[in-house]
Amino acid sequence: MDRIEVNPAICSGKPIVRGTRIMVRNILGMVAGGYTVERIVESYPELSREDVAAALEYAARVIDEDQAVLH
Repeated sequence: MDRIEVNPAICSGKPIVRGTRIMVRNILGMVAGGYTVERIVESYPELSREDVAAALEYAARVIDEDQAVLH
């Protein structure tokens, strides 16, 4: 996960794509909103397809480690 960074001094410690201030949650929100990887990269030219994939992989790992909360 060398593409994802968690640093308390950047974006309040939220996971970001390394070298940017683009938070993983922003990428997830775009995917949830129906954006394709191509459209995400068009919206954030500083990202690569690999960065988007790393953000999705990071989120999957975090979800896998946490317990689900049912409402």
